[in-house]
Amino acid sequence: MKRNIFILLMASITVGSTYAQKRNLVIGTYTKNGKSEGIYVYEFDSQTGKATYKNKATGVTNPSYLDISKDGKFVYAANENKEGGVSAFSFNPVSGALQLLNSQPTHGSAACYIDIDNSRKFVFSANYGSGNLVVYPVQKDGSLAEAAQVIQHTGSSADKSRQESPHVHSTILSPDQKFLLVSDLGTDKISSYAFDDRNIKKPLSPADPPFATAAPGSGPRHLDFHPNSRFVYALMEMTGDVIVYSYKNGTMNTVQTISMLAPEFKGKTGAADIHVSPDGKFVYASNRGDANEIVVFAIDQGTGKLRLAGRQSTLGKTPRNFVIDQAGNYLLAANQDSDQVVIFRRDQQSGLLTDTGERIDVGMPVCLKLTGK
Repeated sequence: MKRNIFILLMASITVGSTYAQKRNLVIGTYTKNGKSEGIYVYEFDSQTGKATYKNKATGVTNPSYLDISKDGKFVYAANENKEGGVSAFSFNPVSGALQLLNSQPTHGSAACYIDIDNSRKFVFSANYGSGNLVVYPVQKDGSLAEAAQVIQHTGSSADKSRQESPHVHSTILSPDQKFLLVSDLGTDKISSYAFDDRNIKKPLSPADPPFATAAPGSGPRHLDFHPNSRFVYALMEMTGDVIVYSYKNGTMNTVQTISMLAPEFKGKTGAADIHVSPDGKFVYASNRGDANEIVVFAIDQGTGKLRLAGRQSTLGKTPRNFVIDQAGNYLLAANQDSDQVVIFRRDQQSGLLTDTGERIDVGMPVCLKLTGK
């Protein structure tokens, strides 16, 4: 009897481990050139680094940025069109099937980012073209209600050709879900909004202080939190700088500014995405300009400051976005203009990346998301 119980226990552990190592990879794309049909779903194995096609959602235009609900049952997409829109999908984690629930207008142009809170009450969207952000209540079936708030940014900054007006680039919730940090490329500010999920009509209000600044002409784009929540790492699209901020209750203070550019680099800069490794030891940032690389920084655990650890070509063009699997074994880079996702193995001691030879061929990949947060 004891032996049978032991066998059953070991079987349950094996099944659990197998399930944990395999997650759904959901890929957002641009459909404008006809190479992509919409959103693609693959199964990714964090032990082998292999990805297997599962399903796709067609008929959705330019689902450039995605987010997945914490329970893994819903996917939300920013439709990056001139008019702008956001779409809600139910998601079957077994088959990978996506079913469109509804869409809502973004009350702006060029929707480029989307985020959902852990309790699945609100979705936040960023409009790059019109420089505003929008908050949508989420209904019980996962669909989106009409916008509860539309917050318009104002101002400009040093580069008159690119910073003539606000350009909201991302809307990212703090780990404790109490604040929303909003990067604005056009004003060189990262705004901080207090988030109250009990206030259905006005969930966001300006924090005190209401924003942190970046150097004129920097162009804040994306950011990520350290797992300890004490530091924020913000990527500047126009200069290729990474700014380290200390963080507490919505307030950010500059600790360090470090460049991701090699000293000899003379080409076009287009810093795109930034993520902290799950173990909190390294920061990774992509340059989709002429460098086409991922830059690796080691983190000082006491101060949060960065030092350069290495560089890795993404082996393609325009690494718009990338993702690190939850086990920290792999980094997947979406090379938008070479229509391919390249899978790298990550050395957890050095932080450095090596090519696995594994590829996902998909038209204009823009966003990579793995289920499970």
